[in-house]
Amino acid sequence: MSEWKIQNKKHEILPAFSLTVNDAQPTAIYSDTELQGELVQILYTKEIPVFDREDGLYERLTVEQNIAFYHKWFNCQTPLYEILVMFHLHHCAKAALHKCTNSVVQRVYYAKYFMMNADKCVFLEPVHGVDIQTMNTFIEMLQAMKEKKTFVLLLVTNMEHAILLGDIAYKLQEHGLHAFETDAQDEEKIGNQPSVSPQVENLFKIPAKVGDKVILFDPPEIDYIESQDGKSLLVIDNESFTMDATLGEMEKQLQMYGFFRCHRSYIVNLQKVREIITWSKNTYSLRVDNKIQSTIPLSRTKIQDIQEIFNLK
Repeated sequence: MSEWKIQNKKHEILPAFSLTVNDAQPTAIYSDTELQGELVQILYTKEIPVFDREDGLYERLTVEQNIAFYHKWFNCQTPLYEILVMFHLHHCAKAALHKCTNSVVQRVYYAKYFMMNADKCVFLEPVHGVDIQTMNTFIEMLQAMKEKKTFVLLLVTNMEHAILLGDIAYKLQEHGLHAFETDAQDEEKIGNQPSVSPQVENLFKIPAKVGDKVILFDPPEIDYIESQDGKSLLVIDNESFTMDATLGEMEKQLQMYGFFRCHRSYIVNLQKVREIITWSKNTYSLRVDNKIQSTIPLSRTKIQDIQEIFNLK
């Protein structure tokens, strides 16, 4: 195993930090767009390739013609048809690129970047706005890059994407870079503790803050609760409301009201769960039935509990 070190001194709003990426674990950094932009500029000055889809494709050519061009350009040793199949492009190979969906175009970009065979890759928002098949394709590509000992850094503004894509995930804020808890750490702490199936009791109101006001919510209104900086954000559709309680405190209060701790950073309302999504590399997500069809991580340690709760075995 070899390492790639990134060090940054204080740079305007970007804090000083040191990051080590190894060739066996794709690493994700979650941040807001402003900090992300600063970090991208730092990487550009270090002449590190940032794959941001700004380099363009040949929209008048077909999908296959684009792949064939870059296949030859980068002297890719993997057969052309295998590339088309690997990136799920063989069914639309004859379609002109400008007539394809955003997800298909994204997969063409993935194929292009994969064929470049760079030893270091930085992906900027690689799965933003794509469908499930395309996200799964990107995860499969990450696995292939791990096998090739490629250093991979992922820059995202979505916490779930950081947790889903990165074997190691960090949160970058103005006061520094901090690691998320991982599934491996969950497994050590959870061990073989028995799960408790949610039950129903009398409902109670959950307080959350909006400015200097306190709003009281009924549990059935809530889609999920996520943890940020030791506090909890109550999420309803695409709106978030700050709570003073920690996720651990909320877990104890809500367990009897149909809520489930599906990940170290998330508690989900089981009545809102519409789909269990199985990705590559033994990772999972839950799709929530709200206006924006939110997806949130499901820890490997929790998949058996979910299956038992929904009688899926």
